[in-house]
Amino acid sequence: MKMKELLLFLSCVLSVSADGQHSDIAITGCSDSYGEDVYTLGGEELAYTDFNKKEEIYPQPPFVDPMTYPGEYERAVGRQQICKGNPQKSRKGMKDFPLERDAPSAVMIYTRDEVEFGVQNTLICHVTGFYPAPVNVSWTKNKEKVTGSSINVPYLNKDGTFTQISRLDFTPQLGDVYSCKVEHPALTEPATKFYEVDSSARSDPGVGPSVFCGVGLTLGLVGVAVGTFFLIKGNECS
Repeated sequence: MKMKELLLFLSCVLSVSADGQHSDIAITGCSDSYGEDVYTLGGEELAYTDFNKKEEIYPQPPFVDPMTYPGEYERAVGRQQICKGNPQKSRKGMKDFPLERDAPSAVMIYTRDEVEFGVQNTLICHVTGFYPAPVNVSWTKNKEKVTGSSINVPYLNKDGTFTQISRLDFTPQLGDVYSCKVEHPALTEPATKFYEVDSSARSDPGVGPSVFCGVGLTLGLVGVAVGTFFLIKGNECS
């Protein structure tokens, strides 16, 4: 991983499955003003430390067996003390190396679920490919700032850049326009993406039923052809 800014990340693969599909990764990161401590499984967050709330957060869905790490907040605080000393040594050894920055390579806005008017949903603003972390994400509704959004802890991509996801709960109403504005030091101006609730957002059967109907029709035609074949052969034998 290339050295950038004063941010030092220590990551270790705790375990890898036999087929290579999943890995547990622990990441500890820090800078002069920022700290991160997170556990991931296959790229998904299992737990992260919120140093503002002074607690360990477990953003796991309710349908899985919960995984917890007792005493992890205290251990994360200790790792931060070690981590914050390392940039000072690196800075001295590299004579305060120049800052490198990567602007986000992609910003996307989409809904968590299929949209139905009047039914609560979640807008997701997905930001990836940036360095250093974090980004700042703000939301508007019909050009007015809105509050109540959330954003996850930045997690490391394989190429050394980061990904962050911001979420905003909303109730779709025809004509509403939402936006997420992304700010990062490498951007000369904020990157803004828009989502408009229009008539096409109404819930419809989607592609799933069409696919099933197409498959059913195909199988039905095959069945008819096979039945006809055996009927003809049976007549020839008689």
